[in-house]
Amino acid sequence: MTSAHRPPVRVGVFGLLGSGNLGNDGSLEAVLEYLRAAHPQASVDALCGGPEVVAARYGIPARRLHWYRGEYRTASRAGAVAGKALGKAVDVVRTASWVRRHDVVIVPGMGVLEATLPLRPWGFPYALFLLCAAGRLCGTPVALVGVGAGAVRARPTRALVRWSARLAAYRSYRDAPSRDALRAMGVDTARDGVHPDLAFALPAGGPVPVTPGRVCVGVMDFHGGDDDRPRAGEIHRRYVDGTIRFVRALAGDGRSVRLLTGDDCDARVVAEILDAVRSPLVTAAGAASLAELTKEAAAAEAVVATRYHNLVCALKAGTPTLAVSYAAKSDALMARMGLAAFCHPAAALDADRLLDQFRSLESRSAQVRRTLAERNLLVAGQLRDQFAALSAALFPAAGPTHAHATREAP
Repeated sequence: MTSAHRPPVRVGVFGLLGSGNLGNDGSLEAVLEYLRAAHPQASVDALCGGPEVVAARYGIPARRLHWYRGEYRTASRAGAVAGKALGKAVDVVRTASWVRRHDVVIVPGMGVLEATLPLRPWGFPYALFLLCAAGRLCGTPVALVGVGAGAVRARPTRALVRWSARLAAYRSYRDAPSRDALRAMGVDTARDGVHPDLAFALPAGGPVPVTPGRVCVGVMDFHGGDDDRPRAGEIHRRYVDGTIRFVRALAGDGRSVRLLTGDDCDARVVAEILDAVRSPLVTAAGAASLAELTKEAAAAEAVVATRYHNLVCALKAGTPTLAVSYAAKSDALMARMGLAAFCHPAAALDADRLLDQFRSLESRSAQVRRTLAERNLLVAGQLRDQFAALSAALFPAAGPTHAHATREAP
């Protein structure tokens, strides 16, 4: 059959997409841009957390990830518990039926194999396992593309993560620690690639003038990781109080501060900071996409941020950046971009030490900008390799592409 008469490839995209997390949606957008450029005849739809948002924003058909609408709310009443239990059974059929209708399913980026934030095994880890198992049973390859992974101690979650990865037909990671974590969990990663985060592949915006004195501070509704549940309140309070002190010090020096977020839940922390600092120099940015976050970061003299994709946007913009790190992925990203010295632990935030690191970053601003310009060029090439490898693995009939050897930034 010639390519002119070949039916379009049916591609499904899967994940917590359209649910208020800008990083997840940015990863989806990058994969959709790739598909439209490299495989324009592909027919694409989604099984996702926010189908209405995905359909309206990206123009693709979408359906709800879970049958039970209250999946991510705590179930305390008998009716809610029964609804969740029934939903687990119904989702087996729904997921398998959806997978069977596709030639390929892509999970675009996201930390789908990690537990750096509080996570229940029967939520998304279970949904991902159903997807990968259905793909294996139905003969539909499932590709985990540029995903994040991490050490998982809770046994049920660890088992689901391990089997999801084993059942996937293709795996690549956004950093080396992710690949190492899966290897430590008993997954054969010898043929898996490591590439920069998919969000680096999003189209670059036009030049943005830098606003003198402006600092972007990315905040997060941070309560520690999955293993920190007993201390979640204490960790959250220390993080917020330290961030308030840091922002207050910047405003006291006459700096204008723009507060950035990356998920709808972060608005609570923004409101608390604004109420505590009460300065006209401190304002909140209403960025609704990674493109808008990148524009905000590009207009700043420096960025200090917690959320992983706040960091991605700032580094992509070439702005001197300091990471308030809550996971190995942030440290790995900063090292990839030549800024390993500028990481600060989110779980033990110390405003005075953070200020010292910030001043050190600013004193090296020109050098940092040159380093980021060089690293961004390298990242662009590495992502071209990622998409070429993905086409070779999943779309072999579409034409010749060249696989790659994994390349890492020095």
